[in-house]
Amino acid sequence: MQLSDRVMNLRQVFLSVLVFGVAGILLFMYLQAWIEEQHTVSGEKLQQHIINQDFKYQHPEDLTTAPKKQNASASQYKPKTAITEGSQFPEQQKMTRLVFNPFKKAYLPLPLQPLNKSLIKDDRWKDADEAQEKRRSFLINFCKKYNSENRLRTHLVHMVSRIYVEDRHKILYCEVPKAGCSNWKRILMVLNGLASSTYNISHDAVHYGKHLRKLDSYDLKGIYTRLNNYTKIIFVRDPMERLVSAFRDKFEHPNSYYHPVFGKAIIKKYRINAHEEALKTGSGVKFKEFIQYLLDSHRPVGMDIHWEQICKLCYPCLINYDFIGKFETLEEDANYLLQLIGAPAELKFPHFKDRHSSDERTNAEVVRQYFKELSSRERQLTYEFYYLDYIMFNYTAPFV
Repeated sequence: MQLSDRVMNLRQVFLSVLVFGVAGILLFMYLQAWIEEQHTVSGEKLQQHIINQDFKYQHPEDLTTAPKKQNASASQYKPKTAITEGSQFPEQQKMTRLVFNPFKKAYLPLPLQPLNKSLIKDDRWKDADEAQEKRRSFLINFCKKYNSENRLRTHLVHMVSRIYVEDRHKILYCEVPKAGCSNWKRILMVLNGLASSTYNISHDAVHYGKHLRKLDSYDLKGIYTRLNNYTKIIFVRDPMERLVSAFRDKFEHPNSYYHPVFGKAIIKKYRINAHEEALKTGSGVKFKEFIQYLLDSHRPVGMDIHWEQICKLCYPCLINYDFIGKFETLEEDANYLLQLIGAPAELKFPHFKDRHSSDERTNAEVVRQYFKELSSRERQLTYEFYYLDYIMFNYTAPFV
């Protein structure tokens, strides 16, 4: 065989190997993509049924009962379809049972326990105690009526995702931003032995230090045990004051997160003929633009805990809170609570403002000034957006 023929044969062999190799790679990539697609579809279906589907913890025989007609005045809590084994794919039924079986006896809301007042030795806290009883009674009566007309469903882990745990004094604190939460976290850190004084803890340490553990980090048994045995605390605030306070904090001061993430999207959608600099930085959002975003069912960017409804942060009709504090009486309520739980005598709730200390605190008069920028319809819709928060915590409806 001549040399040229040998070279030709080698070229043919090489080309054949190359073609088969490329074909094999393409086949492998196709099969891998197909497998991943099937796994993703299956996972999404399972997640839809188990994780994302809202779920009410009720007696097992009630799980297939259709929800009653929704009360038109409480449309934010529109119930979703309950999960039943018949609605699962056969291969997913076993996994679903493993997820939900631990809750067959974990019915919510848990019974409300009377406050332990054994550590209160004088009449100093009489007014605070009477206010507590009224708030608890009001919320219980509302929830009884509301729950009788609506089957509220939510996934347990999501429901407790805003709750901080302090094991030493057996406290569960549901964080409501713009209602004194920064200083409450300082209190929890001191109670937990992480700091000697609330005045030594910086803003960044409070919010970014990861020093405090949340209830959703425990296993299911740990979650339910603490819900059933710890003192559950929530501090709330007039919804409009809380809303304006959040706007002032996040959009009227330099902010490396809220301006580029929320500000740019808000200005782009709601400002006519926006300047290039505003579109680039997201700074200078106007209150009216912020309200347009809040009320838009197709928001260009999602919700945020600083202006989310309290009823969706802390689920007060599914978790019976033992102590309901209010921002309007923050120091008195907080110090009364510290007495109830047996906190060190020297520990008092801090009265300093966490950030922007030179700014006037957001109050009713400040709220009125901001709401002058809105139309009467926008004011009414904003009130309706926070309607449940108003009636749950017995706040007076604003003049809209």
